[in-house]
Amino acid sequence: MTSLSKEGGAIPPDTGEFQAPGSSPDQPDSSLHAAAHHRVADRVFRTLAVGSGFVVSIVIALIALFLLAQAIPSLAKNEENFFTYTGQWITSGDTLAFGIPQLFYATVVVSVIALLIAMPVALGISIFLTEYAPKRFVGPITYTVDLLAAVPSIVYGLWGILVLGPALVPVNEWLVGNLGFLPFFQQPTQVANMSTGGTLLTAGIVLAVMILPIITAVTREVFMQTPKGHREAALALGATKFEVVKVAVLPFGFSGYISGSMLGLGRALGETMALLLIISTVGPMNFNLMESGETFATKIANNAAEFDSPAKTGAYISAGLTLFVLTFIVNAAARAVVAGKK
Repeated sequence: MTSLSKEGGAIPPDTGEFQAPGSSPDQPDSSLHAAAHHRVADRVFRTLAVGSGFVVSIVIALIALFLLAQAIPSLAKNEENFFTYTGQWITSGDTLAFGIPQLFYATVVVSVIALLIAMPVALGISIFLTEYAPKRFVGPITYTVDLLAAVPSIVYGLWGILVLGPALVPVNEWLVGNLGFLPFFQQPTQVANMSTGGTLLTAGIVLAVMILPIITAVTREVFMQTPKGHREAALALGATKFEVVKVAVLPFGFSGYISGSMLGLGRALGETMALLLIISTVGPMNFNLMESGETFATKIANNAAEFDSPAKTGAYISAGLTLFVLTFIVNAAARAVVAGKK
C-alpha cells in the first residue's frame, strides 16, 4: 500500500531494508566488492609471509643437518676431547686429533673487543643524529656511516695489516712497557706480531669499524621512533636535553640498541677475510691482546684448499658447526634480554 507525499508523489512501501542513497536493490554494493578484494589480498599476503618463514626455517634446518652429517664421522674418529684439546690439529690418517678451545678463545676475544669499541661509538652517533645534530648535517653524516657497510671485508683486512697495524706498533710497545703488569698487555712470545701489528687488538679494532654501521643504523632508526609525546612530557617537566635522552629516548630504544648490537656481533663472529689477513697464526690462551690467534672462520679458510678427504673436511666442518651453534646461543641470549626489557 502506498501513501502520498506532500508534493503529491507516491511513497514506496516500507520493505524493512535500508537502501543507501544512489544505490539500487538490483545492483550489488561496491563496498562489498572492495571488502572481498581486501580479504583475498590479506589471505595472499598471510600465505606468502608464513611460507617465507617456513622456507627460512627449512633452509636453516638443512644447513644444520649438512654440518652434522659431515662432522659426526670425523668427531667419532677424534682421539682427543673436542672441547679441551689445544694441541696441533691432526686431520690425516685413521687417528684424528683436533679441538676448538683456541679457536673459541680468539673468536670471542676479537668479537668482545669489537663490541666494546663499537657499541659506545654507535650509541653516541645515534643520539647525536636524532637529538643534537642540525638537520642539514644529519643526511651527510648518516650516508657516511652507512657507506662503511659497503666496503668489502678484504679492503678492511688490507687496511688493518698495512695501515692500522704498523701505526699501532708504537702504541703496542708503550702498552707493553707501561702496562705490562696487566695480563692484556704483556710481552708476547711471538715477537713477529708486535713488529707487524697483527695482534688481537688490531683485529678487534678493525672488526669494530666493520660492525659500526650495522649497530648505528638500527639504533638510530629505533631512537627516531620515540613517541613525540614522551619527549614533550619530559620537556614540560623541566628536563634538559640530556635528561630527555636519559628518561625518554634511551629507555624506549634500549631493546633496539641491543638487537643492533647482536646483529653486529653476528657479523664479528663470522668475519673471515679481514681477520685472515691480520691474524692467522695459532696463539696462546692467556688473554694477552698483543698475541695473534685463529678464529673459527679463519681456521676453516686457511685450510680449505687441503680438504682432500672426508675425514679432514669433517674435522674443519665441525668447527663450523660450533660457530653455527654459537650464533644461535648469542641470538637466544639477545632475545631474552630484549624480552626481559619489554
